[in-house]
Amino acid sequence: MAATHYEAPVSGGQPIRNMATVTNWAGAAVSLALIAGVGIWGYKLLIRDVSGIPVVQAAEGPMRIAPEDPGGTSADHQGLAVNAIAGFGTAAAPPDRVTLAPRALDLADEDIASDAVRAGESQRPRTGSDNTLSLASVSSDDTTPKPDTNAIPRVTTRTELTQESIQALADQIAAGIDPLSDAGLADTPPVTTALNAVADEAFGEDEPASFAENADEGELAVRLHTPGVARSLRPQVRPTGLRQTATLAPLAPSAVATTPELDPATLPAGTRVVQLGAYDSPETARIEWDRLDKRFGDYMDGKSRVIERASSGGRTFYRLRAHGFEDISDARRFCAAFVAEKADCIPVVTR
Repeated sequence: MAATHYEAPVSGGQPIRNMATVTNWAGAAVSLALIAGVGIWGYKLLIRDVSGIPVVQAAEGPMRIAPEDPGGTSADHQGLAVNAIAGFGTAAAPPDRVTLAPRALDLADEDIASDAVRAGESQRPRTGSDNTLSLASVSSDDTTPKPDTNAIPRVTTRTELTQESIQALADQIAAGIDPLSDAGLADTPPVTTALNAVADEAFGEDEPASFAENADEGELAVRLHTPGVARSLRPQVRPTGLRQTATLAPLAPSAVATTPELDPATLPAGTRVVQLGAYDSPETARIEWDRLDKRFGDYMDGKSRVIERASSGGRTFYRLRAHGFEDISDARRFCAAFVAEKADCIPVVTR
């Protein structure tokens, strides 16, 4: 009898089989739970849609609670009786006690005193001792600068001018200066100078006397030896002969372009015109035509004005129309330009 051989048992085979079984059962349980959850959720969804909009339960207590100490800045005009009507819908009851507004604040005694002092200082006349020099401060010793005898004499408006004095002054100024050209004295054009009569006429008869005539000796000495300008220069007088006259003649009344106005009764039936508006009077229609002519001058050129009287519903009005179109296409192009600029324009046909 042949011998029977048995293989040795394999370790770990039974636990692997148990783990696979547990995994299968767990997957089946999860699948069943998912199916059950989807079914319950779908059922509740159907019930909710059938029953309508769900009602939300209101929370207990007030929705907003004002804090006991809100802080911040209080609004103006609180507690007024006029605000009670807008806030509560009815007028508020009369108050138990009525008090007057507090008095305005008055100035203190020291403030009133300072105002009086300021008013006294502003009304006090100013004396010339603050801004003028005393005559005693001018000394007549040898330290006083003496006038330069070689300096050019100052010419004032009251100086007696003659041809000899002007020539002497010009020679003194031009002494030691080389001539710019070889031109002789005869080739030089004469220079026109203004003498005493011309200067007095330019400055007027009411010109005050010079400072040397009105000032005393002490003040004259102070002004002469004080640095600076003793007397400000007078600006040059504008020549009265340089006046330009208008070169353009006024426009003649006949040169002004006038817009022809046609009688609507003379237009045959079927004439192509455009209506620009309706107005209460012919004068208003003409004013509107002038305004449109200034605004659309290129388009209004060659067009005639037509003002037609009409009535509707017991009211009389005047239609403003433009005439001068070849056909309906020309009238439509005209109105297209007006409508593009937000102006009223309608192509019509006379009846």
